[in-house]
Amino acid sequence: MAAVGELRQPAAMKPSSFSIALAPALLGLLLAGAQLHGSESDDRIESTFTESYVYRTYLKDDSVKIHSTDGVVVLTGSVAEETHRMLAEQTVASLPGVTRVDNRIVTTAAMAAENTDLWIGRKVTFALLFHRNVDASKTTVVVRDGIVTLTGVAASEAHRDLTTAYAKDIDGVKDVKNQMAVAATSVTEQRTVGERLDDASIVAQVTTSLQTQRSTRASRAKVSARDGEVTITGIAANSAEKVLVSKLVADIRGVTGVKNEMTVEVTAK
Repeated sequence: MAAVGELRQPAAMKPSSFSIALAPALLGLLLAGAQLHGSESDDRIESTFTESYVYRTYLKDDSVKIHSTDGVVVLTGSVAEETHRMLAEQTVASLPGVTRVDNRIVTTAAMAAENTDLWIGRKVTFALLFHRNVDASKTTVVVRDGIVTLTGVAASEAHRDLTTAYAKDIDGVKDVKNQMAVAATSVTEQRTVGERLDDASIVAQVTTSLQTQRSTRASRAKVSARDGEVTITGIAANSAEKVLVSKLVADIRGVTGVKNEMTVEVTAK
C-alpha cells in the first residue's frame, strides 16, 4: 500500500502494432510532401529564369541550360561572350528560392586576349545595350588598336556624349572618336508592350554594368530591386564614386528609381 502523498506511477504502455505500422507511413507522407514542395520550387526557379528579360533578350542565341535541386542551381551550356555568362549567373542568383549557383557555362568566343580589338568592340556594344538613353541598334562600333570609332545616329547631342562616355569607360579602350550624327528631330524612346523588366533581370544588368565599366568595377556595391526600384548598399571609395554609381544605375533599362544607401569609406588619417 502506498504511503500518503505518494504518487502512483502509471504502468508503461506498450506501443500498439497499429501505431508502429502507421509511423513509417506518416514519415513517408511528410517526405513526399517535402519533395513535392522542393520540386515545385525548383520548377519555378527554372521557368522564371527562362521567362526573364535577360534570357529572352541577351541569351536567346546562346545555349544555356538550367537545373535546380533544392535551390542549388547548376548552369551549363555555352555562350558567345563572357558578359553573357556573367548575366546568366547574376539573374539566377537574384531569383527567390535560389541558395547557390554553380556556373559551368563555357565561353565559345575564340580570342587570344581580352584586350583584342574584337573583344573590346563587343564589350562596348554590349554595354550600350543596357542603357535607355543610348541606342545600341543605331550605333556602329569599330575598334582598331584600342581606339573606338562610333558612327550612326544619336537622338540628341546629350545622348551622343553619353555614348562616348560609356564607350570610353570600357577596359582596353584607349580613345573614342564619335562620328555619330545627331537626329534632326527629337526621338522619343519607344517601349514595346511587355517591356517591363523583371527584377532579377534588372539586378543582373545593373550588377554586370557596374562590373564592366572601368570607373565602377572596383565598387563594393550590393544590388537589389523591387518592382523596378533599385536599392544599392555596400561601400563606396568616395563620394564621387557613390554619385557615379547612382548615375550609371539610373540609366539602366527597366530601372524606375534608385536608392543609393552606400556608405563612403572612411580612410584613416
